[in-house]
Formats: sequence, C-alpha cells, structure tokens
Amino acid sequence: MDLAYIPSPSTGVIHLGPVPLRGYAFCIIIGVFVGIWIGSKQWRARGGQPGTVADIAIWAVPFGLVGGRLYHVITTYELYFGEGKNWIDAFKVWEGGLGIWGAIALGAVGAWIGCRRRGVPLPAYADALAPGIVIAQAIGRWGNWFNQELYGKPTDVPWALKIDNGLDNGTFHPTFLYESLWCVGVGLLVIWADKKFKLGHGRAFALYVAAYCAGRVWTEYLRIDEAHHIMGLRLNVWTAIFVFILAVVYFVVSAKVRPGREEIVEPQETAAAAESDSDDEGPKDEKKADLKKKDADDSESGTDSESAPESESASDSESEKSGGTAVKTEKG
Repeated sequence: MDLAYIPSPSTGVIHLGPVPLRGYAFCIIIGVFVGIWIGSKQWRARGGQPGTVADIAIWAVPFGLVGGRLYHVITTYELYFGEGKNWIDAFKVWEGGLGIWGAIALGAVGAWIGCRRRGVPLPAYADALAPGIVIAQAIGRWGNWFNQELYGKPTDVPWALKIDNGLDNGTFHPTFLYESLWCVGVGLLVIWADKKFKLGHGRAFALYVAAYCAGRVWTEYLRIDEAHHIMGLRLNVWTAIFVFILAVVYFVVSAKVRPGREEIVEPQETAAAAESDSDDEGPKDEKKADLKKKDADDSESGTDSESAPESESASDSESEKSGGTAVKTEKG
C-alpha cells in the first residue's frame, strides 16, 4: 500500500463551453511568456533595448514549435504512420509530443532571421535567452503531468507519481518533475555563471545546453515509454551525449578565440544614440556661433563710436588753428 504519492489529474482538459482548455498547451504558453520575460531582463542587463527579445521571439517561437513537433514525429513515426494509424494525429500538438532538440535547432533558425532583421548578433541574443529557455522547459514539463505521459520506472518512493491512464496503473518515477527541477537548477547556474564570469559570444548558451544534456541523460534512462534504441541506449540518450560534447567543445574553443563579452549588443541602438547626441549638440554649436557673432558686432560698434569723438576733436583743433591764423593776419 502506497502511503504517499503525487496524484495525476483525472483529465488534462477543462471545457469552457465549447472551448477546450488543455493543460499541456497552457504549460507551453506560460513557459514561453516567462522565458521571454526572463530573457528580456537578461538582455537589458547586457545593454540591449527592452523590446528586442520579444521582437525576435516572434520569429523564434513559431520555428521552435514546428521544429519540436517535427523531431517528435520523425523519431516516433510509428505512432502516426502505418497500418491502423491516422497521419492527421501528427498535427495534434495539444496532445503532447514536442522534442526539445528540434525545438532548439529550428528555433535557432527563426532567431537568426529575427536577429538579422534587428541587427543583433545571434550569440549575444542566445546568451541572454538561455536562462529563459530552460525555465520555460521547466514549466512546459508539467504538461506531461496533465497528459499522464513520459513517466519513469515503477517505484514506491514517497514522491512517486500515481498513474491510471488505461495503459499503466501504479506508481512510477515522476521524470517530468525530475527534469523540471533540473531545469530550474540549470537556469540558476547559467544566471550565476554569466554574472560572475561575464560569459559572452554564445558561452552562456553553451553552458545551458551542456548542463541540460547532463541531466537529460539520467532522466531519459529512467523513462519506460517506447523509444528507438541504438546499442542498448535510447535515441535521446545518444542525442544528449552528442549535443553535450558539441556544447563543451564550443565553450572551450570560444573562450580561447573570443574571450570576454560583447561590448555592444545592439549596434543600431548605439548609432541612434550617437545621432541623437549630435542632434542635441547642433543647436548648442549654433548658439555659440551666434554669441560670437554678436560679440564681434558689439566690438565693431564700440570701435566706431570711439573714433567718432576723436575725429570731431581733430576738426575742432584744426578750426581753432585756422581762426588763430586769421586773427593774426588781420592784426598784421
């Protein structure tokens, strides 16, 4: 008899009249908004504009959702294609099934497009967004709880997950919870390391990828859902190992080739600020020129007024001399 366990929801859907509200979709949506909010704070701390992260996310999020779904469908094609299967189900994202590997890969393509349009370096954007992405994953994992899916091996630990979905009945390892907590830890690690070591040029993102993959290996090992195996290991375990190695190599090489952090993350903003400063200085320069001209005019006026009395005195003196000479002439 299990004295303690985590209950599963009886349903993952709440109907508001004719509109179905699905717990899985809510977790994904909330995760996206929280991720963008955290990413915006990180971006502003690096000197970027407040709205940049959201503007680029308009490209990255749709690409990420499509990539995540494509990865899931491709790696579990037997669920959607073949005898007795309906390929239309491949489009039912709300029923679960988003592969993080595809979401990050294709989401990066969307982010690259957005960064190009905005004039922002992709590595700097990825660094700022890394903590937000992994926290979004932590929230999104709770969608698996609503759908009663992706749980681990049977167990009787106090935090076991109670499953009754028509396929399995009992208590199992809550791998969704393990991964969610791991993602929160990774997010805090990236924020701390980025602040302490001033990570730049994509290294904060590489740290997130490597740390996440390390946790994904052991949570994936606990799972019992159907998956393709290669040499006795689940496909996602091999994927996590491969991506982990790539992230570590990038982190080490990048630190040697391009140490430090980008000084300017939004060149367009800097140029606009410089242009604004020059516009502000323009009227000041004109004002100074006007003042100089006015002083010059005043100086010239002063000179004219001083020379006028002198001319008058000279004329009077000459008149007096002429008068004196005339008197003398008369006397003589």
